Amino acid sequence: MARSMLIISRQSPWSGPSAREALDIVLAGGAFELPLGLLFLDDGVFQLAPGQQAASAQQKDLTANLQALPLFGIEALYAAKRSLDERGLCEADLGLPVEVLGDDALRTLINRFDHVVTL
Repeated sequence: MARSMLIISRQSPWSGPSAREALDIVLAGGAFELPLGLLFLDDGVFQLAPGQQAASAQQKDLTANLQALPLFGIEALYAAKRSLDERGLCEADLGLPVEVLGDDALRTLINRFDHVVTL
């Protein structure tokens, strides 16, 4: 049986390759039907903000990759409530439907997965 994996994406889409690498791992795992979850934490929640200006930061736009997640069977998407609040982001304004979790629920989520990878 496949072991479950949670990918925690902690980097903003413009801070370097980590955000893209996290999405690549999730999309590859989804193609092989692995049980995966993706958690946006800390500055990683900025990936969910609409209207990214990737070209101005000389980065590739991640919007298409994020929108492709459900096509690859990746529907377990989460965001940390505290991270959203600290960065002034509102759940209703996010570019993807995610389950917003408080601190206690985050601990429970992380403990549910066999492997956790943080990028």
